[in-house]
Amino acid sequence: MTIDKIQEEIIDEFSMFDDWMQRYEYMIDLGKSLPLIEEEFKTNDYIIKGCQSKVWVHAKLQEDKLVFTADSDAIITKGIIAILIRAFSNQKPQDIIDANTNFIDEIGLKEHLSPTRANGLVSMIKQIKLYAVAYQTQLK
Repeated sequence: MTIDKIQEEIIDEFSMFDDWMQRYEYMIDLGKSLPLIEEEFKTNDYIIKGCQSKVWVHAKLQEDKLVFTADSDAIITKGIIAILIRAFSNQKPQDIIDANTNFIDEIGLKEHLSPTRANGLVSMIKQIKLYAVAYQTQLK
């Protein structure tokens, strides 16, 4: 499935909820289903700089697609990274580089986060895109 299609699914899912408390609960549930990072990658080398909580993200290339795993020590943040991984994992690096992240605004996520969490969200997206750039360079 393409990144755009996955993002549309996420927008549709979030639109089913009437208020942000329900959306937060849904994000927490998404965080529980996150493909967890292996302990060996829960180090400072894989931590996202700029997040209030600790968030670790690891990527590996499998059959020309990036597969992400992650974890966080905070339940909301774990839900946020779960949404991003759902949108970008198992995609080609160039598709990740080219993808927009408008779905974040469409579900209203950024405006319902504290400023420090919103900065963390931007840092998570930046790190995912940096992984894609690094792996795309290797593929050339």
